[in-house]
Amino acid sequence: MNTVVDRLRRTTDSIIGEADLRERLASGRPLRIKYGVDCTAPDLHLGHAVNLWMMRQLQDLGHRVVFLLGDLTTRVGDPTGRSETRPVLTPAEIDANAASFLEQVSLVLRTDPEVFEVRRNSEWYDGMRVAELLGLFGQVTQAQLMSRDMFRDRVAAGREIAVHELVYPVLQGYDSFAMQSDLTIVGSDQLFNEQLGRHFQQRLGAPPQVVITTTITPGIDGRAKQSKSLNNYIGLTDSPRDKFGKVMSIPDSLVEPYARVYTELPADTVAALGSAATHAGPAARDAKLRLAAAVVTRYHGAGSAKAELDAFRRTFSERGEPADIPVITVTGTTTLDLLRAARPDDSNSELRRLIRQGAVSINGVRADDPAGTVDLTTDVVLKSGARTWHRIRGH
Repeated sequence: MNTVVDRLRRTTDSIIGEADLRERLASGRPLRIKYGVDCTAPDLHLGHAVNLWMMRQLQDLGHRVVFLLGDLTTRVGDPTGRSETRPVLTPAEIDANAASFLEQVSLVLRTDPEVFEVRRNSEWYDGMRVAELLGLFGQVTQAQLMSRDMFRDRVAAGREIAVHELVYPVLQGYDSFAMQSDLTIVGSDQLFNEQLGRHFQQRLGAPPQVVITTTITPGIDGRAKQSKSLNNYIGLTDSPRDKFGKVMSIPDSLVEPYARVYTELPADTVAALGSAATHAGPAARDAKLRLAAAVVTRYHGAGSAKAELDAFRRTFSERGEPADIPVITVTGTTTLDLLRAARPDDSNSELRRLIRQGAVSINGVRADDPAGTVDLTTDVVLKSGARTWHRIRGH
């Protein structure tokens, strides 16, 4: 039991109800672990996977993850971290997102029926009478809801808060009672909602769930937490090469926390990598190589990690080119035209910034003029950023 809690504590920020957790683990009864998600467009990253790996550890001990798809609450919209009201999704969009969520979590979680169960909160809300729903609302005060910092911030900024957003935490809290949750593992931004789960369980005569909040690390830019909108994340579905390259791009200061939170390297190894990173230069580079290999190993196996390590050394230590550069055909002939074709998701301003920073080269020669003409009578090799290569072919 102590060993289990100690393993979980490696990536834990706080445990609400630790004595209950120890007692339940000692009982030998399989725990029901709540993993609730809204069915918004999923794009899970290593930050999300911290929680998933903790659940996986418990699954391997025989405990059950109850994957709760918040199809009803998705129609309401979680206000967490939002300064504006979320758009409402259609039922078809919700179903498609739910299927994608299941596919992505299966990269970490076991999905065999003995340790995995899928529920939807529409199961209890669709049939709930208005009188019963009003009874739930009557157990939570306006002062409790307005204690959330995001609501206070929106009021202070003069932004509207819809009533359905105010009741969202109530609905998420009641989910814990309805599904008989023993434990939930969440980011600290969800603590308020899951505390309401404990509140409802106690008020309705059930044992309160244990709430574990997990460590949140900055994104690969070293600033805000990982986010698709900021493009500073390492996605679960990223290829081994992308995972490896993104880890290599992090600031030296993130080596220790990333090694501790995103790998299973021993504690003394984590400390050694963190210490090496503080010396910068080759020592920091080698520490990142070890970290990147550990991350890739966890998701894709040791063989993929070795292949990426070899490719990185060949490309950057020996100044070579990757063997599998993607080929694209372009119609324009300027440096900016080539970049647009190679990086279609980036804006023109982002592409120009790459050029200004000296991060773009053509056939090994720095390209510093967006309007510069490129001779495409033969293929050229475009390098943009630290690890992005394309072979460009004229149309």
